[in-house]
This record gives sequence, structure tokens and C-alpha cells, in this order.
Amino acid sequence: MCDTCGCNITPGNQHLIKNGGKMSRAGNGQSTITVLKNLMNENDYVASHNRKHFDQHKVLAINLMSSPGSGKTSLLEATILHLKKQFKIAVIEGDLETENDAERIRKHGVTAIQITTGSACHLDAHMVHDALHKLELKNLDIIFIENVGNLVCPASFDLGQHLNITLLSVTEGDDKPSKYPVMFRAADLMLLTKTDLLDVIDDFKTDTATKNLRQLASSAPVIELSSRRETGLDQWLAWLSQQLEAQQLRVSQGQTLKPAIQADGRQLHSEVSSPRRLTPNVHFKK
Repeated sequence: MCDTCGCNITPGNQHLIKNGGKMSRAGNGQSTITVLKNLMNENDYVASHNRKHFDQHKVLAINLMSSPGSGKTSLLEATILHLKKQFKIAVIEGDLETENDAERIRKHGVTAIQITTGSACHLDAHMVHDALHKLELKNLDIIFIENVGNLVCPASFDLGQHLNITLLSVTEGDDKPSKYPVMFRAADLMLLTKTDLLDVIDDFKTDTATKNLRQLASSAPVIELSSRRETGLDQWLAWLSQQLEAQQLRVSQGQTLKPAIQADGRQLHSEVSSPRRLTPNVHFKK
């Protein structure tokens, strides 16, 4: 996929290889692969920096990943509706264009920072770093990072988050964990969304989706829910509260939690033949 979309180079990291950036000259016969690996290493450094920011303020950072239209924003709206009086929440929204999802979140009285990535099909740690500095972390408990809709690339990039959640809508097919193993192996939780449609989509079997996840040697819990009907929402909210409590305990003990970034996904992103040059600038909007 990276051969065609150029997702190694994003508006967040392109300053490193353009216009005199520290990786702008390969030098001494360095190969493209070396440059791309250096970009991945630089991403990891910034991600670690982001995580220190989160931990310093006892903030739990969660990365939401899925294909487009799986219900990430609807899930966030339902979550905010039920928890905004209990916890202080902010959202970092990632999309190629528009700030439609951020506007939906803001209507609920929650700060949302929109990142428009241009042609980059995922967020990276540099983009998140810029966004989090537009937030008052000391006043927050949970930050949700709604990644760009894509079942491949987001799982290969550490953003500084603590947990990954992968959403699978019943409209997509119960075989997706088998087809996109990198994404689903990275999940700390799999949410089966839009379950209110199971009555009309009778070829999606929740047991089969869970079985396909388990065949990836994943022990991640699975929650079936419908944001529209709010079925399964109590289980999701309880899991979320437990994770925040665990994060606060870790921080008090001087510990942190890193997400499950997939080695095979990282290899894919550092062994492409030639990175594509991206021209659009990343934009942050409140």
C-alpha cells in the first residue's frame, strides 16, 4: 500500500526531508530504505515524548482505528454524552479533508482539534504532538485520537497513545480480522459496532468475527454495541473507566504503557521502493 499512497512521508514529518531538514540529504550512499527507517525512528522518538506529556498529566490517550464509516465519531458522541460530567474529555480528529467530525464533537461541549492530513492515510506522532500542545492537558482525563479511516497503516505508527481500539462494523464483514491481521493484532479492544443492523445483515456472525480475531493469537476483549440504540454501551463505558483507573495507578508508580505497534507493519513501511512526495501542509483547527 505504501508504494501507492506514500504514507511514510506525511505533512507532519516532511520537514525532516525537505528544504535542509536533517534527513534531506541521504549522503554516503544511504538508501531510501535507510531514510524511511530513520523517519520511523524519529516518529517513535516524538511518540515517546507525547506519552510523557500524557503521563505527566495522568491523561489516558486512546487511538481509535477502523475503516471509514465504522462509527468512530458516533461512538465518541455517545461516550461524551454519558461521561462528560464524570470525566474531562478531548478529541483529536484525523481526516484527509474537512472538519465535519470535529464539529460534531464540539456540539457536545468538548474540545476537538482537527488535523487534515491531505493525502496521508494515517496520523503520525508529529501531527499529534502539534495538536496536544493546543490542549490544556492538566484539565483532561481522557484524550481520544480518532485516526484516519484505514484498516492498514494506522496500526504501524506509535502516536504516543497508551491503547489501541479497533472498530469493526457489522456492515463490513466478519472476515476482516483475517484479511487485515496487522490492524487487529494491534487492538487492545475490538468493538463490533452498528449491531442494531444485525437483523437486516444476516451474513455477519459476531462469533465468527471473534473467532477470526482469536486466530491471530489475540486475547483482546470484544464488545458488541450500537451507539444509536446504546446497547452494549454500559460494557464499553465500564471498560473505559477501568482503563483510566489503571492509567492513574501506573503513573503513580512511575510506569507507562506502550501500544502494540506491529513489527510486520513497521517492516512494510520501511521497505518500500520509493517514498512519494507529499505537498499539502497539515492544518490544525479548533
